[in-house]
Amino acid sequence: MATSTKPRFVEATYKPPEDVKVEVVEGVVKVVGKLGAAEENLSHTGAEITLQDGVIHVKLPGSSRRSEALLGTVVSKIKNLVKGVTEGYTYRLKIVSSHFPITVKVEGGQVIIENFLGERYRRRAKIVGDGTKVTVKGDDVIVTGINKEHVGQTAANIEQACKIKRKDPRKFLDGIYIYQKEMGIAK
Repeated sequence: MATSTKPRFVEATYKPPEDVKVEVVEGVVKVVGKLGAAEENLSHTGAEITLQDGVIHVKLPGSSRRSEALLGTVVSKIKNLVKGVTEGYTYRLKIVSSHFPITVKVEGGQVIIENFLGERYRRRAKIVGDGTKVTVKGDDVIVTGINKEHVGQTAANIEQACKIKRKDPRKFLDGIYIYQKEMGIAK
């Protein structure tokens, strides 16, 4: 009676574009493209990441659904790095104020929100990462960068800084809200 055994690992491959330079050193993936350089430390995942003939090979121990899910996550993170250095990421937020005019400005590594619901103190949101840029144009706040996680976290920090407490959210719609996520660096 022959029994079939499951493989003891799951694996996937990804071929980045020709104009992108990829380097893998002990689980740290470094990617260089036309917009700059980005790196991600994936050594904590336990994945064996190798580069052979311009193709990235990712191999994970185990054959469970959890291993397959982690494999997909690792490959997606590498793809996001490549997309970031070739195209970039842009998140657009809208400033909504019906009661008091909100003033938004960028100072150093923070976004300063003044006069939110008539408050006297300033609300602050941290800008994550070195390559993340925040610009304010009228009622729009534009967050751009090459690292998807940094751009998304910065946009989330700005949105969370305007969270309303102890007021009816159906009446007080004031705040700064994400309304568009796109590929490419906005001009």
